[in-house]
Amino acid sequence: MYDILIIGESVKPYFINEAIDNAINDYIKSRDKIESVLYNSFLVVVIRMLVNIYGELDIINPYQVKNEESFDNNLMKYGATIEQINEFKRLFDGFYQIDKKNANAIRKEYNPYFIDVQKRLIDLFTLKRINFGLTASDSKDFFDLLYTPGTSNVLRLSYNYLAVDDDDLYEVAEYFKKSYAIKEKVKEEDKKDLFSFDVYRLFNYSIADISKMSNEDINKLNNEIYKAFDISSNALNKDYLLNEKIKALKSQNNPITTGNGYVDILLIMSIIVTTLMVIFIFGTIVI
Repeated sequence: MYDILIIGESVKPYFINEAIDNAINDYIKSRDKIESVLYNSFLVVVIRMLVNIYGELDIINPYQVKNEESFDNNLMKYGATIEQINEFKRLFDGFYQIDKKNANAIRKEYNPYFIDVQKRLIDLFTLKRINFGLTASDSKDFFDLLYTPGTSNVLRLSYNYLAVDDDDLYEVAEYFKKSYAIKEKVKEEDKKDLFSFDVYRLFNYSIADISKMSNEDINKLNNEIYKAFDISSNALNKDYLLNEKIKALKSQNNPITTGNGYVDILLIMSIIVTTLMVIFIFGTIVI
């Protein structure tokens, strides 16, 4: 795919790739028409699965501001590697290219990416489930979005029968079943004492930055964040105090963000100083 040249700059014609660009666009167009064919098409359902795992803002915001790094970082926040994310994106675009060719073909080509994409989505869901904890209801909601003979949606059910051979009808369901049997969490010694990622984003650290840091470096950074908010790292209620001061910042309703929540550090520090002055004077935080 050739890049488009605009005023001397090379600009991609699509956000990340053709599949993701079209899928998110179709999702936005159809999300208020939940019974429509478009909303239940494979491209859109893939986005719905990502939204189920990560939340709508983590998927839509990077698209709206055309921030590919933000999109990747959001998809890595539950433990996925960049290699896993790139593999998902490659498979999804592979599906789209064959599907587009089949749209006008008399003899349809079998699309192996249909099953592969769903398996990668199951992998991403599993990482969230085993590392962050989900209810049985959460798992049921995600499973129902998959193209299996057990889905509650007639359109997805029909498409599944059309898209795969009879021998493969239950492959996605079986893969989910095996993945659901995985219960092991990250080893205790490998765990990092992390704040909410929103806190790190305030200080211009991405999820990718945090994932590369050692436990020792994380602890040093956490202590610096406590200092920035004038909280003693030895305080028994330090986490509560930090949470309250973050809430105070959010109440400022600051709109200056990028796709995954980065905020200009100088602006944030000025707000912190102002907030601390208000706390000092009035002795309370207004949420």
